[in-house]
Amino acid sequence: MKFPSQWVVRWAWAIIATFIVGSLLFLIPLRKIEIDPEIKNQLPPDMPAQLNIAAIEKKFGGSELVMIVVEAADVLAPSTLKRIQKLSEELAKVPTVDRVMSPFTLTDVQGTPDGMMSVEPAIPSIPETDADRAALKERLEKNPIVYGNVVARDFKAATIIGLLSADAKDSETVAAVQRVIDAAPGPETVRVGGMPDVRQRVSDDIRSDIRRFAPAGIVVILAFLLFSLRQLRGVVIPFTVQVLAIIVAMGLIPLFGWKMQMVTVTLPVILLALGNDHTIHLVARYQEENLPTEKASGAEIAVRVLRELGFPVITAGITTVAGFLCLLSHIVIPARQLGVLAAFGIAFAVVASLSFAPAVLAKMRRAKPLPNLVNADKAPFLERLLQHNARFVLRNKRLVVGGTLLLTLLAAAGIPFLTVDTNPINYYPSTAPVAETAHTINKYFGGSTEISVMVEGDIQDPTVMKKIDALDRELRKLPQVGFTSSIAQVVRTMNRAISDGKAEADVIPDTREAISQLFLLYNMGGNPQDFERLVDFDYRHALVTARVNSLSTSDIAAVVNHIREYTAREMGDLKVTVGGFGAVFADLVGAIVDGQVASLATSFLVVMLLNAFGFRSLRAGIWSMLPLALAVPALFGLMGTFGIELNVVTAMLSSIMIGCGTDYTVHFLWRYRDERREGYGAEEASYRALNTVGRGVVYNGISVILGFAVLGLSNFTPVRYFGFLVVVSVAACVLAAIQLMPALVAWLDPRFARPRLAPQPSMAAPRPASVNTEV
Repeated sequence: MKFPSQWVVRWAWAIIATFIVGSLLFLIPLRKIEIDPEIKNQLPPDMPAQLNIAAIEKKFGGSELVMIVVEAADVLAPSTLKRIQKLSEELAKVPTVDRVMSPFTLTDVQGTPDGMMSVEPAIPSIPETDADRAALKERLEKNPIVYGNVVARDFKAATIIGLLSADAKDSETVAAVQRVIDAAPGPETVRVGGMPDVRQRVSDDIRSDIRRFAPAGIVVILAFLLFSLRQLRGVVIPFTVQVLAIIVAMGLIPLFGWKMQMVTVTLPVILLALGNDHTIHLVARYQEENLPTEKASGAEIAVRVLRELGFPVITAGITTVAGFLCLLSHIVIPARQLGVLAAFGIAFAVVASLSFAPAVLAKMRRAKPLPNLVNADKAPFLERLLQHNARFVLRNKRLVVGGTLLLTLLAAAGIPFLTVDTNPINYYPSTAPVAETAHTINKYFGGSTEISVMVEGDIQDPTVMKKIDALDRELRKLPQVGFTSSIAQVVRTMNRAISDGKAEADVIPDTREAISQLFLLYNMGGNPQDFERLVDFDYRHALVTARVNSLSTSDIAAVVNHIREYTAREMGDLKVTVGGFGAVFADLVGAIVDGQVASLATSFLVVMLLNAFGFRSLRAGIWSMLPLALAVPALFGLMGTFGIELNVVTAMLSSIMIGCGTDYTVHFLWRYRDERREGYGAEEASYRALNTVGRGVVYNGISVILGFAVLGLSNFTPVRYFGFLVVVSVAACVLAAIQLMPALVAWLDPRFARPRLAPQPSMAAPRPASVNTEV
């Protein structure tokens, strides 16, 4: 069955104009593209952890905050305390900051001789003598509200926390905080933390990635096209298809009401790497047909090439599109969007390779034949290498197959060591400012990742309060938890304060009246808003917060799972809601693993069935997936061996790998089947297919590898790893197409490719001496 191709010549100018004008129209919405660095927007809004965060924020306000961390040899030194006080005062003046928590704004509860309660600032004055400093140190160590919370336990760091209003904008907030720091200079090390700073950096780095990827990718692809196809048309036509596909796909982002995020920043690179795949095959085949002895015109050659390659291009293109669409099963919303956008871009490139590219070739003057295709003695290194490879593979079929299986088993041995990471801080290397701030907070203030537990009930009931206290104490026992806060801690502190500081009074009172009296005494001297992050106004909801002192997702998940098990066992009579970003990270672990399995199975099955439909043979569909059946476990094994985590970005790998990795096998098997049906034997057909379509496969594969290698310039560690893994997987698929598959088909002679009728002796051309595999 041949692909209809005459219409391309008949309507060539209309096709060319339609593609160019239609694509350029997408530049109009492209100007409205926006960047969204918000992590919560990357997750499904109906995700349980997301719903829990919303429920907690509804009762206790938004969790948005900005932190100024000050490091010094001793933060209680007078000059350092003055700077901290200045930073606290200036931060309070920022319009988007609702409240400031610092050593100078938090309180210290003390008892009075008449049994009342005194509420004073945690640092009432700056010490002037060593004795005053020692007294202040002892005072702070007894204050659970401050010690370990805003003042490090070794007194080498302090933090000023600004609670932000709901309408705070990241860029304005970060700029205002920087002005605050500039207004209070000093020798201490000052860092900025909090999600506004993280989002602002992510937003800036997304823009930086786009600026880096574009010129690097263009230079690499243009240089490679010129080197491989060695003709101006071999550069201009594939590259034009790439550029138009990128414009269309990127223009769809604002049209769909979507925004640019860290995951979707890879879209231009994906299309730059994959957008010219099928056009390269057509141009390479055009060059093969364009011999000095050929009497046909350029248009006639273009028609012939399209007729021969049309169906394999469609088959390979559909499988790539299907692979990307399988990303719809991904838990992360931008990954789903990337799958849709990349599928549109690849589909556009496939249609362009079947219409726009041959139309341009038909209207161009016939090019001079390439010398290396005319005279084998002038063949460049790659063509000679393919010939030697074909001889080696066909002489050593069992060795090639056995060696491939052995290497796959060795690589797959690392699968048990594969880990999952969902913490966005790990998007950056450890030396990045975001990561350094997170490590500082982990070191001095108990952790940068918070887990919130909201307890609903009669909070002033001693039974309920004691259960909250027990939960607080349970969390403090966990090695991964560096700091906890709860209203139960405050109640114990107040009870001890009015009992002359007796250690035995550091307990929850046994009566409701006693607990109510403590709150009443505090409100007489303090601000009721001091507890707004611990208990609501009507004492129906209390919040217990735990900070995890590790960036490891497994550590965070261990704490979350322990909380859920403990509250289900010990607090079953109360309504408990577990939220915070720590809970989101923990839930993402299971979601990513489940999504990876579902995506892998779905994409594998869908692509196999599509290949079977394209070949009109289920056996052919199964054969087309053999290299991927080996490459996928090998790749995950290598990830485990080299410590590359499975995260929201690398979890996209399997669908993309299956979608584009099968292309090379499809092109080889299609040409092999054509050669077999021309009457050649299995070994001869394998040799001929490898030395014809092999050129396009290798050039195509190198183009994809070079395109994805550009991701190594990314600011984000997962994106760099993703680029590396795609490079490795594509290289493996190319090697499988030019080594494993030729050996297998020559050895096993698959039934789907055998001639339908027994060939007559005159059908098979005599074997030239140059293709003798025994030479």
